[in-house]
Order: sequence, then structure tokens, then C-alpha cells
Amino acid sequence: MAKIHYRVVEHDGGWAYKLGDVFSEPFASRQAALAAAKRVAIEQHIPGNTTHIEFQDEAGKWHEEISAGDDRPDADVIG
Repeated sequence: MAKIHYRVVEHDGGWAYKLGDVFSEPFASRQAALAAAKRVAIEQHIPGNTTHIEFQDEAGKWHEEISAGDDRPDADVIG
């Protein structure tokens, strides 16, 4: 099982949560960003439907795979 960490950080004059290099929308307070990050982390644990996905990697190459609905990461919030 993959482990992912959402981080709450200052961003664009406010607060945001981020995963890797991707930021959420801005929030006016740290508490609001933290609450949103906790909601997102909880949603990561909810199983979904098995589906076909396509995505493009950093080099511009397209990939196709099947994403199992019960293959959910272990998500938490730092900061």
C-alpha cells in the first residue's frame, strides 16, 4: 500500500495543503487548510470503482492501466 502525506504550508499569501509539488486552492487560515487536508486524506481511504485510466508522464509519454477501486493509499496530514 502506498503511503502519501499531505502537508499544510503557507502559499500565495494564505495557506494551502500540498501533495508532492501540487498545491490545493488557497485558504485564508491555517486551520481551514488543515481541516480541508484532513477531509481529503479521509476520502483517500474510501474505495471506489475499478476503472481504466490514462495519464501522461513528465516526459510526455501516455500510459494506460487499470486502477483497482480497492487499491487505496494510506494518507495522512503533516503540519
